[in-house]
Amino acid sequence: MDLDLTWINVAASLTLVVAVVALSMWLRLGLTRGVVIAAARAAVQLLAVGSVLIVVLRPTAPLVWSWLWVGAMVVLATGVVRRRARRLAPFQPPIPLVAAAILVPLAVCLAVTFGMGVFDLTPTALVPVSGILLGNSLPATVAAASRFEELLSDERGQIEAMLALGFEGPAALRPQVRTAIRTALIPQIERTSVVGLVALPGAMTGMILAGADPLDAVAAQMIVMFLLLGAVAITVAFVVVGTASRSITSDQRLARPLHSVVEGGRAVTDG
Repeated sequence: MDLDLTWINVAASLTLVVAVVALSMWLRLGLTRGVVIAAARAAVQLLAVGSVLIVVLRPTAPLVWSWLWVGAMVVLATGVVRRRARRLAPFQPPIPLVAAAILVPLAVCLAVTFGMGVFDLTPTALVPVSGILLGNSLPATVAAASRFEELLSDERGQIEAMLALGFEGPAALRPQVRTAIRTALIPQIERTSVVGLVALPGAMTGMILAGADPLDAVAAQMIVMFLLLGAVAITVAFVVVGTASRSITSDQRLARPLHSVVEGGRAVTDG
């Protein structure tokens, strides 16, 4: 498929971004700065990534470069999850846990995708498939960590009461763990349920545009979607359960995050 794109096309695509900025200013949503920064960062990151991918995805490029690229994505994803969950210190999920939560499902998905011959193991398949898997797992995991943090703060009294009554840590935190995981997985479940009816996923669309048989494209997309749903669920569950296990002290008390909290109408600093 040949594309004839110019920077005029890119500029035209900013029309709706400008509309979002105008809407934010009009309704005083407080999103103007975030939208502008997000768009600018996306442009810079995509230009940087595109310049590197020109080399990595060359037909003659060694496959090891693509594996190194995937490894870099895993490292960056691990850092993002840790950084977004920094308010959960001292029971912030440890780096090995987050890395394993991201890497294990990714490895299983790649093994199925390429080991069973769904796609040929080439740079042009390895990097995009890995990006799709990580790109969906990352926001869900961050959402789960953020929701779990909110629940620990909002329901601290209930959790401490259950611990005082003799409940073990996992039992006392089970409602919060369940809610955080459900909150993070519902969007992914909804996306899976409407695929093909409302949304045409990128992998299938790309294969069809490249000339593949529509039924082959559908079969490949089904495999990717099912693996994706499982990978997101496993990653989210790993991080939330691992974080919960660190939030109870050895004497069966709920640890306090090392950031300012409000108690009794006044700000205090824990730790």
